[in-house]
Formats: sequence, C-alpha cells, structure tokens
Amino acid sequence: MEQEDVDPRVLRTRRDVVEAATRLFLEEGWNAVTHAEVARRSGYSKVTVYAHWPTRLDLVRASVGRICDEVDHPAPTGDLRADLIAGLTDFAGDLADGHLDRVLGGVFERSGSDPVVDELRQQLYEAGTRALEAVLRAHLPAGDVQPSLAMLVGGVLVRGVFQGRPPSRAFVEDLVDRVIPSPQEG
Repeated sequence: MEQEDVDPRVLRTRRDVVEAATRLFLEEGWNAVTHAEVARRSGYSKVTVYAHWPTRLDLVRASVGRICDEVDHPAPTGDLRADLIAGLTDFAGDLADGHLDRVLGGVFERSGSDPVVDELRQQLYEAGTRALEAVLRAHLPAGDVQPSLAMLVGGVLVRGVFQGRPPSRAFVEDLVDRVIPSPQEG
C-alpha cells in the first residue's frame, strides 16, 4: 500500500508513536522502550501500539530508522583534514550528549542475539559513517578507506565510550593527523 493511500489518522498515529519511542530510546535506552511507556508518552492505547508494532524489537527498529533518517552531518568542503575533523567532532558531540551512547549500548549489548539487532547495528554504523566514508573515498585510494574509517571512528568511540573522556577537538585533530598523514608526509 502506498503511503498516500493510508488514512491520515494512521499516518499521524505512526508518526506520533515512533516519535515517542525514539525520544524514549534516546533519553533512557533500550530497556525503557516498552509498549506501555510508548503508549503513555504518545497518547495512544497499548492496543493501538501493539497493532502496529507487535514486539519491542519492532518499536526499537522504528526508532533506529528514525534516528538514521535524521542523521545530520557537516557539509563537506573538499578539504580532507577539515572535513574529517568536522565530522568526527560532530560524532564526538553526539556521544558526549549521552543520547548516542545509550542507543549504541543497547544495540551492542544485544548484538548476535537476533539477526534484526545485527541489521540495526549495521544500519546505525552506515548512517553514522556515510559522510566520513564519502570524504575518505574522495581523497584516498579505495583500499585505504575502510581501515582509515575504522581507526578514526574507533578512536573517537574508544575515547568517548570506553575511556569515558569527551573527545575534544584537540584529540580529534591529533587523531586525524595520526591516521591521515599530510601530503608532504605521504
């Protein structure tokens, strides 16, 4: 059924419920996303929520979809170093505000438990790294893109999540300079 063929009330219900589930997921994490709490926050009955999203995983999947649809990356300028620093600083900010680490934590914790969770992990990674990957592809040989992306994103992730220290701009600049040598060094 095409989106335009759906009753506007159904579209509004879906929008409101997914918005409530997404806010809940971002604010409190995976365990907080229950049919009862999503129904309460969205103003719809549990019966309505269950009718469209029969499982908690369906609610989480819809939330991850919304999060990925709303990913906003800095616009590339064509300057490799500046674009990487801007993108990684943006990522660091998303980690520092506490929302992204709750989402990633819930997905990482459940990875390997269900193929849908593994798809969500991949979806989050692709949406979050798409712009950085495009920047790297524009400047590096194809074989260097994925290793460089892993080192850059991994460095910010380790610093922010595992070490519990916000990745400062100075940290990001140093990381970029260590992973991507300047043209005169290359």
